[in-house]
Amino acid sequence: MAVVKATDSDFSKYLNENKSVVVKYYADWCGACKMFAPKYRRISDEAENSNVIFLEVNAEESPEARKLAGVSNLPFLAAFKDGNLLEGSPGSKEEFLRKLITEAQA
Repeated sequence: MAVVKATDSDFSKYLNENKSVVVKYYADWCGACKMFAPKYRRISDEAENSNVIFLEVNAEESPEARKLAGVSNLPFLAAFKDGNLLEGSPGSKEEFLRKLITEAQA
């Protein structure tokens, strides 16, 4: 599934309308965010992740969405299930992303 760019105006809608949501918070100036983007997109396209919605949120332009996950550093990955935050942490490790996906799908 394609990665969807979300903003404050539609972030809650995605959380409420989808059971499993994984979010990557980024900023345009963040080099690590840019380096992680292709990996994030590749993992979102894997067949076993088809029931998870993958969002990208510009943390500087969407302060309300950022607050919902407690974003403290960038890049920041978070998992939501049934609209509730399960876990979130700064970082760009594939292993952590896969852990979040598993938690969101459980």
